Amino acid sequence: MPIIYDKTRKVFALNTPETTYGIAILDGIYVAHAYYGKTIPTEDIRCLLKENEVPYTPSQNGREKAAFLDAMWMEYPESGMGDFRESAFCLRTQKGHKASELFYESFEIEQGKPELDGMPSTWGKKEDCTTLKLFCRDALTDVRVCLQYTVFEHVDVIARSVVVENHGKEPVYLEKVFSACLDIEDRDFQVVSLMGAWARERYIQRLPLGYGRQCAASFRGESSHQEHPFMALVTPKTTQDTGEVYAMNFVYSGNFMAQAEKDPFDSVRLVMGIHPGEFCWKLEPEETFTAPETVMVYSDKGFGKMTRTFHKLYREHLIRSPYLNQKRPILINNWEATYFDFDEKKLLEIAKEASELGIEMLVMDDGWFGRRNTDESSLGDWQVNENKLKGGLKNLTEQVNEMGMKFGIWFEPEMVSPDSDLYRAHPDWVLQIPGRETTLSRAQCVLDLSRQEVVDAVYKMVAEILKSASIDYVKWDMNRPLATLGSACLPPDRMGELSHRYVLGVYQLQERLLCDFPDLLLENCSSGGGRFDPGMLYYSPQIWCSDDTDAIERLAVQEGTALLYPLSCIGAHVSACPNHVLGRVTPFETRGHVALAGTFGYELDITKLTREEKEMVKEQVKQYHQYYSLISEGEYYRLASYQENKQYDSWMVVSQDKKEALLFYVQVLASPQRKSICLRLAGLEEKAFYEVNLISGKEEIRSGAALMYAGLRIPRMTGDFRSLLCHICRK
Repeated sequence: MPIIYDKTRKVFALNTPETTYGIAILDGIYVAHAYYGKTIPTEDIRCLLKENEVPYTPSQNGREKAAFLDAMWMEYPESGMGDFRESAFCLRTQKGHKASELFYESFEIEQGKPELDGMPSTWGKKEDCTTLKLFCRDALTDVRVCLQYTVFEHVDVIARSVVVENHGKEPVYLEKVFSACLDIEDRDFQVVSLMGAWARERYIQRLPLGYGRQCAASFRGESSHQEHPFMALVTPKTTQDTGEVYAMNFVYSGNFMAQAEKDPFDSVRLVMGIHPGEFCWKLEPEETFTAPETVMVYSDKGFGKMTRTFHKLYREHLIRSPYLNQKRPILINNWEATYFDFDEKKLLEIAKEASELGIEMLVMDDGWFGRRNTDESSLGDWQVNENKLKGGLKNLTEQVNEMGMKFGIWFEPEMVSPDSDLYRAHPDWVLQIPGRETTLSRAQCVLDLSRQEVVDAVYKMVAEILKSASIDYVKWDMNRPLATLGSACLPPDRMGELSHRYVLGVYQLQERLLCDFPDLLLENCSSGGGRFDPGMLYYSPQIWCSDDTDAIERLAVQEGTALLYPLSCIGAHVSACPNHVLGRVTPFETRGHVALAGTFGYELDITKLTREEKEMVKEQVKQYHQYYSLISEGEYYRLASYQENKQYDSWMVVSQDKKEALLFYVQVLASPQRKSICLRLAGLEEKAFYEVNLISGKEEIRSGAALMYAGLRIPRMTGDFRSLLCHICRK
């Protein structure tokens, strides 16, 4: 059984295919954490608790209740009663008190998985998953909390969420509602997180966990370029194939906090949820608040198993788009080709050349609306600029369609320019604080999406454009963080709800969009990869990974992104050289290979390519179609990291049946002393024999065992930034 309740021992065992998560009830009221790791028998869980150690439970030694609370492993620790580690829950009463005790009352086990009201979450059919609900209550306030745990039938994941109900007679203020807490024994853990900035998102960071607290967080109103809603605890010397990993990823697109804390007793607490620093939710009597979802993964075989578990979860239980299992059209985006300087003639020239080379969709980026000739104006004025597009959008899309191409368009619906008709008509619709200067970024303000009338107005404008012409794809952008947080419609005691309500407004917009336009391919973007998170993947099957399209810089960005997310989600394009962000020049072939490990497309003026480069486009298009299913559905293995060895990068994708694989290798820096590299491959069948094609005309037959344990020797290449593909097929 996926979830077992041992009534005698008062223990819950949550069993995934290869792991067990153990919960125990102490003194009949405390929900304690007992175990998370490889599968163990249910009857062993109770003995893993520290019940017989000092401090004893309060029923045995009431004079040391604080010591018990501050040492026992808890499933959902509260504030104010004596657990001085990071709490998961904090409420404030009308009188200003901030203490609560969520005592266990009952449980339910049900097939399937409940939806989270207004928010993205993993999903599954009744036969796919089972959910445990633990009901707890604070007697003084009559606030009730439901801890929800979902176990999936075929993937080693525990999905967690929390629902809070106020059954009392007075409102309370929720100052912290984290989604998950994990207490475990320290094993000299290291903390792994994803850090960065604009154009270098999700670099992998690994640091030792000392005493105290280590945190990754965002206050920016989005999951952010700088930090990511992911954290993992790993044992020393954990590699791709060995070591233990305890990981959490937050299915949310706003402010978050992920924190690891080691206490003086050498216990470690890992928490994740909405950041309490910009959050306070007024909960009236009979109202309910639902926290976003956290997904947890345990791996006993290093990062590789963790990665493939997340990939499987997101492909099978998060992404809903019909494009998940459809070949996506190869697109060309005009942004780096033209920026704002384009008209329909230029776009049609790009489309004509692209269609002749096998590219399947033209995407018109920023600059098609209002008086948008720079980024100084017109956001919010979502009407076609017919001075640029003669005959309007319908005329343009019809001509593009006649070339056999689909058409896509760029929006930034969440923002407004002060120099716009929308702002002049509704200046109160932006986030602002009366008496303070509104903080601009990229010369734009943020619309107050906590207000339903603003959400409705924005949606109406976007929908009217999509209905006006044949549009197959939308790139949804967000080019600035949230600041000067104030809403004209929220009362003072609800202003702490603004950031979360904003995210709920974004979710509502995208949900409505996909309901009304079910065949639309939606790609999310936030000034590159500033909102690349599981919450966005629920609405769009792909997200623009980074504004830095340089193939070499992308190695680290895409490595960190692929640590959690399937390659089919990672927006990646071949761009012009010298690269517009870095000025680096890389071979056209290398740019193609790196982009192939993503959604694959082009971001350049194709009319200016040389004849040789155009022939390479044809070859890259051919490779995309040949390897699409393998890359989008196969299992991902990281073989080498340029961030670690400073010379080369390598990864591979293996089909689920292990009949086929594709090896990627990028030589970043050449060395006069190195003749060749021997790469140990992964994921193959030991006893099978494979035909190895290094895309050089040379074919060899090797056993899976030899390829994995002895390795494949990569021939020496002269020059920096060189790459190759190796196609491997079982004989």
